[in-house]
Amino acid sequence: MRCKFCNTEITDATFDLGSTAISNALIKEANLNSVEETFPLILYTCSKCFLVQIEEQVASNRIFTEEYVYFSSLSKFWLEHAKKFCEDIKNYLSLDSKSFVIEIASNDGYLLRNFVEVGINCLGIEPTKSTADTALSNGVPTLIEFFNLDLAKQLKQKNISADLIILNNVLAHVPEINDFVGALKVVLKKEGTITVEFPHLLELIKNNQFDTIYHEHFFYFSLKTLQKIFISHRLSIYNVEQLDTHGGSLRIYATHEGNSLDISSHKKSVEKIIKVEINHGINKINFYSQLGNNAYRLKLNALKYLVDKKILNKSIVAFGAAAKGNTFLNYCGIKKDIIDFVVDETPYKIGKYLPQSKIPILPFEMLKKVKPDVIVILPWNHKEEILAKLEFTKSWNAEIVTFIPELKCY
Repeated sequence: MRCKFCNTEITDATFDLGSTAISNALIKEANLNSVEETFPLILYTCSKCFLVQIEEQVASNRIFTEEYVYFSSLSKFWLEHAKKFCEDIKNYLSLDSKSFVIEIASNDGYLLRNFVEVGINCLGIEPTKSTADTALSNGVPTLIEFFNLDLAKQLKQKNISADLIILNNVLAHVPEINDFVGALKVVLKKEGTITVEFPHLLELIKNNQFDTIYHEHFFYFSLKTLQKIFISHRLSIYNVEQLDTHGGSLRIYATHEGNSLDISSHKKSVEKIIKVEINHGINKINFYSQLGNNAYRLKLNALKYLVDKKILNKSIVAFGAAAKGNTFLNYCGIKKDIIDFVVDETPYKIGKYLPQSKIPILPFEMLKKVKPDVIVILPWNHKEEILAKLEFTKSWNAEIVTFIPELKCY
């Protein structure tokens, strides 16, 4: 394959997770006995620009369907995160009623409604109808479209451009990275800012976060590589913040190369993190091989723990029918003979089954009814919020466990 950014030929795989189903392709009961389609899930690293990527096996419109099942507003954490971001960025960029904000992959409008409430004009661009309809019903202006260069040009022709463009955990989902970043430049005002939140590749590798690899995520970014991509489109990253989200994320601030905002910025925060990345070896190809080795060891530890519990006749369930959970379960080969069911709070998911493992998804209330001995938290990045929700399970001494970055019981 060739690198999606610099077109360098890539011959060797970094980590092969096997052939898996699409992570969010939940199975309806009527289709439970149908043959399930799977696709290779193989991670590659470009030896020239060090962009970590998977080979595109699944078209975006097959992943982000009308029935897309992830709703951001169901997480208290993301609601609070969005509210704080709105308050902070409003002050940081001096946004007011004359400003215009665009969020790409705006989901159910959970973030943009904070701008609506303070009178800042905004537009969400969201390809999945299920979430976009929710945003529209809550008064958040939303286009049900994939964002790309063609759409950016259409918006520009209608005199729509942004003082702020927000991308939270979306850049990894874009198969045509050059088209997409070029499109950002088209709709960004002369002194506008782009903010991008993304899981930091360095943290992914350091903390064994291999379950964040799935077909929905085409790319895995270091700051150094993302800086190269933005520079190639004459965009400059002028500030960066470290966040706790997704086990360790970055939020970058970018603008047009050479404008007053770019020239007046010292970029010390950018230089500091890139230096840390280089010190860890992010610009050496052999650095990336540790991910597969560490994932294999984690897999063995997880299987030993679960099998030992089953031998003792303990009942095991999971919390959270999350995409990352499906990568973990399917890589480890864990099916419904090990985990009885998974509970979730998303109405769209209840009554369906996890892809490949075919573990049934039941309502959260089933925990009180069944009183399982072991509860596996699959979306470990929301561990603290979930542990608080599961506090009541201590009344029957349930053991709660996470496997990433390492096996830990609560």
